Amino acid sequence: MRFKKLITGISIVGLMALGGCSSKKASKAPEVKHVGVLQVVQHPSLDKAYKGFKKGLKESGFVEGKNLKIDYQNAQNNQDNLKSMSEKLVNEKSDLILGIATPAAQSVANATQKIPTVVTAVTDLKAAKLVDSDAKPGRNITGTTDMVSIKRQIKLLLSIVPKAKTVGIMYNAGESNSKIQADLATAALKKAGVKVLIKTANTTNDVQQVTETLASKVDGIFVPTDNTFDSAASVVGKVVKEKKVPLVASSVDQVRTGGLASIGIDYELLGEQTGKMAAKILSGKAKPANMPVERAHDMKLVVNKSMAKALGIDPKSIKAPK
Repeated sequence: MRFKKLITGISIVGLMALGGCSSKKASKAPEVKHVGVLQVVQHPSLDKAYKGFKKGLKESGFVEGKNLKIDYQNAQNNQDNLKSMSEKLVNEKSDLILGIATPAAQSVANATQKIPTVVTAVTDLKAAKLVDSDAKPGRNITGTTDMVSIKRQIKLLLSIVPKAKTVGIMYNAGESNSKIQADLATAALKKAGVKVLIKTANTTNDVQQVTETLASKVDGIFVPTDNTFDSAASVVGKVVKEKKVPLVASSVDQVRTGGLASIGIDYELLGEQTGKMAAKILSGKAKPANMPVERAHDMKLVVNKSMAKALGIDPKSIKAPK
């Protein structure tokens, strides 16, 4: 009888020990961070920014299915969707929110002034009223800008068509980031003594007609980073190839799909850079208010060789101006 009691006692102690081990193991389970993502519309540049963002988080130790959960929302360029999706991400009490492109970033900013937020593919965060300044954001928002040197883009275009008398600019006037770049390009062209012809498109349905009209009247075309024209890059490419008009764009993806050249941004690398910023916030190492807005680390000349040949231009003759 005493032997049975002894065995029972040992069994109870053993179970308690196992229970203690289980509780210790449970306590070591990684804390899962919830990240909300709002993308304004689906197209190559923004898709790559999101892909890079996840890569940047992973490289910093935040892995989906392990210690990271991502709620991805795509508004498909619908303002009502932007508002409702922003509110959804806020109501779910995300630990951090990513806004991809200016309209998405502004929508998130309107929805919360508390949840840490990073943005990417936004040209001018201050002009978009997202931060107090690039150096000292001062709020719950920081991120990366896709602003490139517009002066270099125009120099690139004029080096390809040095005898150009008229250069066209195409963009969606409803996109503030595009308007900023278009104004800078206009100033640079006028300073160079070149006439400027501007055409805008409100939707992708307008892009073909706008491109055909402009391409028949100019010696070259510049397109800023623009969600509408990026989404219809293949349509633009077909028209400029037929019209034999060189097109320089701020977006590398626009060039790869339907332009000639760019000294632009690789959006996947920009997104990766943003992901690493987000990781610092999630780790408690930094706060958005004190994190300066970052520019792309790498700018490179990209030439669409097949487009160059179609236009009768030697791809090797296209060089990046200083």
